Amino acid sequence: MSSSVISLSLSSGEGYPRRMKTSQKADDRDTGANLTSPVMAAFKVFQQELDTKHDKHERLVKLSRDITIESKRTIFLLHRVTSVPDVEEVLTEADLKLDGVRLNIRMIAEELRGEDLNQFHRAFTPGIQEYVEAVSFHHFIRHRTLISLEEINTKLVFIKEPEDTPEGQQPMGTPQVLTFQVTPTDYLLGVADLTGELMRMCISSVGNGDMDTPFQVSMFLRQIHDGFSYIGNTGPYEVSKKLHTLRQSLSKVEDACYTLKVRGSEIPKHMLADVFSSRTAMMDQDEGVA
Repeated sequence: MSSSVISLSLSSGEGYPRRMKTSQKADDRDTGANLTSPVMAAFKVFQQELDTKHDKHERLVKLSRDITIESKRTIFLLHRVTSVPDVEEVLTEADLKLDGVRLNIRMIAEELRGEDLNQFHRAFTPGIQEYVEAVSFHHFIRHRTLISLEEINTKLVFIKEPEDTPEGQQPMGTPQVLTFQVTPTDYLLGVADLTGELMRMCISSVGNGDMDTPFQVSMFLRQIHDGFSYIGNTGPYEVSKKLHTLRQSLSKVEDACYTLKVRGSEIPKHMLADVFSSRTAMMDQDEGVA
């Protein structure tokens, strides 16, 4: 009995610290050897590249959030055109807000200079889609047409001046041109979201006695729907998902136009907005049940 206890104490009490010391020395030797190995040096470079890419990705995500917030504020501002006497004043104020959004897009262009766009596209695509929605909404209110992808990209060309130099010295370098190109997919997704804002503007304009805007919006949405129908399932997956929402918006606008045409003389103008709102709510419930 006593011999077994002694043997256990020797194996667990005396031998274990020796093994620990030996293993620690071996780890120290391995660590010292690995620090100078070419494999560790290569992985150190990989670590720095991944850290740099991650930091850039986080900065792009933050810029995308700022673009989304300012674009939404611009859209909320543009919805006031149905209730103010001076539409041009609202559009001018929206121009200033969109200029501020473009400053953030310029920062994205600086971050992407010399980089592969596809590596970071998912970081900023929500903000770019929201910007396309805001600028196309602004363009429709002013011109009653759809802004093209080329027109959007034309306004995303920036000039970067040389860095500041001390007084008395000529500025070093020449101005650099920074460009940001909205992808066709982001453009289509932004236009698809535009249809929802047009549907809201249609209902609001009727409540303020504007009987022409609903029919203009209805014709415009039909043209957009036809264009998306040509794409069908051949385009990106996200575009086909937006098609259902587009059809809903078109259906609500057409229903409003039908009510104006058939029952417009029966319903007082100040009650038309309430009628459309209630019909829209009933259509949403029916779609939810279906």
